[in-house]
Amino acid sequence: MTDTPVEARVGDALRARGQTVAVAESLTGGLVGSRLTDVPRSSDYFDRAVVTYSNDAKLEELAVSRESLDAHGAVSAPVAREMAGGVRDTAGTTWGVSTTGIAGPTGGTAQKPVGLVFVGVAYAAPWGSDDSFTRAERYVLDGGRDAVKEESATRALSDLLAAVEAVADASSE
Repeated sequence: MTDTPVEARVGDALRARGQTVAVAESLTGGLVGSRLTDVPRSSDYFDRAVVTYSNDAKLEELAVSRESLDAHGAVSAPVAREMAGGVRDTAGTTWGVSTTGIAGPTGGTAQKPVGLVFVGVAYAAPWGSDDSFTRAERYVLDGGRDAVKEESATRALSDLLAAVEAVADASSE
């Protein structure tokens, strides 16, 4: 494992490919964007971070559908996918990343416990290639509110890096 922080590895991977990223955050409240901008020259690839904490904000800023919010709730894979795709498309970036979850210490239920997090990643492939995608990963994280938020940001950056590398590997075959 490398000692280089994941946000720096994300930056190197995006810069090497001439790609860009935008972030839509809920439970992380700007931590993913903050970590990306901690890297010098991040303006080469980082476009924006949008904190959409409420359902109304997700609807208005990211075009997350009312149907997804009603049917699945804000803390769900469908909403994480729509958040990632929405920020990618509104920003016009190559990549979109989202975080939504329950950081605690309250707000959890039996179906959606404290520490439940969804990370969305969306890729805009070249037009006509049919290679664009949105996906979401589910995590259940331990610890207090700050630990859940920090680990969620790390997972978002790690998931983004894995996707960037996977797309690069697929295109080089």
